[in-house]
Amino acid sequence: MPDPSEDWRARLRGQGYRLTPQRELILGAIEELGHATPDEVLAHVQARVSSVNASTVYRTLEVLEGLGLVRHTHLSDRAPTYHSVSGHEHFHVKCRECGEVVSLDVEVADGLTRRLEDDLGFVADVGHLTVFGRCRACREAQSS
Repeated sequence: MPDPSEDWRARLRGQGYRLTPQRELILGAIEELGHATPDEVLAHVQARVSSVNASTVYRTLEVLEGLGLVRHTHLSDRAPTYHSVSGHEHFHVKCRECGEVVSLDVEVADGLTRRLEDDLGFVADVGHLTVFGRCRACREAQSS
């Protein structure tokens, strides 16, 4: 089985980007953290190497997203949250009350995406989707 880390290294080089230690650390941080804002990535990387700054993190995340190695979504009204594409494609639901975030397989949204395509000819990019609402626990806590 091929090493997935070699694939992203080849993609970087194939697009004319150098493989730098900072890029490796930033992609590694996304892999380790699962979902992270640029500031969370920066803190994670700086815990290992203090010489990385915020602009390097932002530029690198843009490059990695352009190469299809990471994606972002908006889990708040602040900075985007990045996640690796090495796992399964998913979208998110977030409870506005407790802040819980759940990742769901894109198939869960099949009815919606099929309807959008059938009715509007629109193909949804579900991987960027976040649905906000209230989780079961918060609803049950309020009703008791």
